[in-house]
Amino acid sequence: MTSSSPGELGTPAPALVARTVEIDPARVEDLLALLPTDDPVSWVRRDEGLVGWGRAAELRTAGAARFDDAAAWWSELTSRAVVRDEVTEPGTGLVCFGTFAFADSPGESVLVVPSVVVGRRGERAWLTTVGRGLEHLDHALVAAEAPRAPEGIAFTDGALDGEAWMSAVADAVSRIERGDLEKVVLARDLVARADGDVDVRWPLRQLSAAYPMCWTFHVDGMVGATPEMLVRRERGLVTSRVLAGTIRRTGDDERDLALAAALARSSKDLEEHEYAVRSVADALDPHCSSMNVPEAPFVLHLPNVMHLATDVAGVARDARTSLELAAALHPSAAVGGTPTTAAVALIAEIEQMDRGRYAGPVGWMDASGDGEWGIALRSASVSGDTVRLFAGCGIVADSDPEAELAEAQAKFVPVRDALGG
Repeated sequence: MTSSSPGELGTPAPALVARTVEIDPARVEDLLALLPTDDPVSWVRRDEGLVGWGRAAELRTAGAARFDDAAAWWSELTSRAVVRDEVTEPGTGLVCFGTFAFADSPGESVLVVPSVVVGRRGERAWLTTVGRGLEHLDHALVAAEAPRAPEGIAFTDGALDGEAWMSAVADAVSRIERGDLEKVVLARDLVARADGDVDVRWPLRQLSAAYPMCWTFHVDGMVGATPEMLVRRERGLVTSRVLAGTIRRTGDDERDLALAAALARSSKDLEEHEYAVRSVADALDPHCSSMNVPEAPFVLHLPNVMHLATDVAGVARDARTSLELAAALHPSAAVGGTPTTAAVALIAEIEQMDRGRYAGPVGWMDASGDGEWGIALRSASVSGDTVRLFAGCGIVADSDPEAELAEAQAKFVPVRDALGG
């Protein structure tokens, strides 16, 4: 585990000082327009959410203890912080943003406390500044210089080309048929290279405009627009949006309505969805009371695809933070499989790539433990002139390799289009 400002767990460091003040919502109608190039972070949906920049503190950790490391670091940091919060909404005061590796190994996980956070929720908006001193100067909120579109984008296959990936899917289906496991989620990657460094703010803006129903995020190079809320904890209420079962849209409204009805009746997709909902409900049950798990999913319509979706809700029965709940849920059957241990082992064996933070928790948390953690789907890792896109599909006994490849291609579309590809 490595960290900066403060240092290693147990190492004394100057306490953070945070101040949150209310501001006119009219000043922040476009949150993403405020983001400079200096370490931007984002969690935005329907023009609401949080953005930030700068780094007042940071933790980098890896391995099986990554969630425990992060929880302990955040608890230590918040216990020593001096906070003046004049708004007292979820997401005010001291706030961290995080992105976590999918697997215990390899992969690095990060928690970041921005120097500036701007939030908007309904008719309220706020500004939080964080530093080491006892005084906070007024921070002028102005639109940053607009990002430029990446130029010369060229795409190449990642770890496996389409044929090789379909062979991996067929292998997974055969193992499911013989009873090794019930479901596995297999992912593939696509690599894009530009003529120069990619300004992550460009795909952020494109994703937010094209997919307003999704949570558009960026933390430490991990960018995307996820439709799936792993867990939200807010003032004692815990919710999770589960997605599993997908069909591509055609652009013809009448045809898409027929496809939505077919998706809602598909035994293959309903089976896949049931595994995902069951894994989330089982993981939340020890920490929640009065849980509500709908008997049947609804169809979530996005611009490029439709998903079977279920919203699970409950009342928190213990003091677990949103991050601790996310750790308890990860990896759900929606991104790993069922049973979890067998599915994760098969992923490591036949996927032939490092997922990094793809399909891991991404989101934010405040000092009270409230927060929102999505799953890093419809996402990519940006580093210099290289962007690595990810897409995954749930594989069950009835899965067809060609259909799964088409689904994966559809899931590349949001980020690919956002890059101008």
